[in-house]
Amino acid sequence: MAKQKADSADLFTPAPLPTAELDDAQRLACLRLVRSQNVGPITFRELINRFGGAQQALDALPDLSRKAGHGKPITICPAAAADSELERAAKFGARPLFTIEPGYPLRLAQIETPPPMVYVKGDAGLLAEPSVAIVGARLASAAGVKLARLFGQELGRAGLAIVSGLARGIDAAAHEASLATGTIAVLAGGLDIIYPPENAHLHGEIAERGCLVSEMACGFQPRGQDFPRRNRLISGISLGVLVVEAAKRSGTLSTARRAAEQNREIFAIPGNPLDPRAEGTNYLLKTGATLVTEPSDVIAALEPLTGLGERAFREVSYETPFDPLPPEPAQDPGDDERGLVLSTLGAAPVSVDDIVRATGIDIRVVRAVLIELDLAGLTERHGAQLVSLANAADAPR
Repeated sequence: MAKQKADSADLFTPAPLPTAELDDAQRLACLRLVRSQNVGPITFRELINRFGGAQQALDALPDLSRKAGHGKPITICPAAAADSELERAAKFGARPLFTIEPGYPLRLAQIETPPPMVYVKGDAGLLAEPSVAIVGARLASAAGVKLARLFGQELGRAGLAIVSGLARGIDAAAHEASLATGTIAVLAGGLDIIYPPENAHLHGEIAERGCLVSEMACGFQPRGQDFPRRNRLISGISLGVLVVEAAKRSGTLSTARRAAEQNREIFAIPGNPLDPRAEGTNYLLKTGATLVTEPSDVIAALEPLTGLGERAFREVSYETPFDPLPPEPAQDPGDDERGLVLSTLGAAPVSVDDIVRATGIDIRVVRAVLIELDLAGLTERHGAQLVSLANAADAPR
């Protein structure tokens, strides 16, 4: 599961693609080639290398398919369909980056099968910065959210762009903490599709201050199978992946698997063995991931690749950190509030303030929920401000 060290001779080294600035006609031809029948990442690479350009490759497709004994003419993406896709992206403020043009993420281009094209919106220059991914559970504990914020903020201040998937929980916390220093959100759907809906404000902030990335066309609604595809981009863009919390079977561990396949560094924060959200991170540690407990551990491990150990920390003010505005508090807690508060609790005690930050719920409502959980025998108090689950087996999975 965890990254196995490999000699450079063992790494996949595909033939480099020629790179040059593309004009509108060339960009249209590239997109048509990407969207044509049976043209995947490897085929795209091979066609460009063979014919020297997308239009030349498009012209050759019918003959190539006939030579291969294709029963009927290959379906080539119509120019009108590709043009419509580019227009929709442009209206949203996004632009495509192809592997054959400058600006395509260098580290992503070096993985075994990089996507031929990604859409980006925002500061695409962040894709050239040294970066680390921070990923973890959607139903994160308050302690996990606090760690994600700490690592996101401090690694950002040290000069690393923070990459994540804009999901609930750990992903959102990492993005929020690194907005001031540089954050990259990789989406499973189109850049204009907000998922999950509660991250709409964060999605907009990243589009303005960070960078949104997706290999899907604008308007594309993500499906279950699209999230593992997204995960390979998260790890591919990054020098390493930090897993904060993860269940033994989770999408987060699929990102770690991708990172191992891409010869990336894998970091994990150890957790309480009784907390199901620590099963995945502890498993990674047992199978070779690097144990980290503070941001300097990550900086030191990546220093040979980045030189960041010699840099001064960025001067960034955190007097007004980004936080989504909480909903208007209700008089009495509802089922949603109860579920959110319960989802932040685990075997490790956390403060009430951390629960408020993790859920975005008014502190008065949080306290009301905790009283109910106390009366139900589900929680245990540790002093005035710390609380945990009374039985770790009750932790949400």
